[in-house]
Amino acid sequence: MRSKEYLSELSTKSSSELQAELVGAKKELFNLRLQNATNQLDNTARIKEVKRNIARIKTVITRNERGLA
Repeated sequence: MRSKEYLSELSTKSSSELQAELVGAKKELFNLRLQNATNQLDNTARIKEVKRNIARIKTVITRNERGLA
């Protein structure tokens, strides 16, 4: 259910806000991978969640560009 709420929240944002959200998510993924490599990451499932959020953001951006929203 949480993913649907996140997706509906993304649908209301402008393209510049989506780009900023995408950059932030990619930075977070980088930091999580770095922590995982140095054995400092406790919740490894967070990496999977962030990857999926990046995919959701990209999907909304593509929908907006094609006018499907």
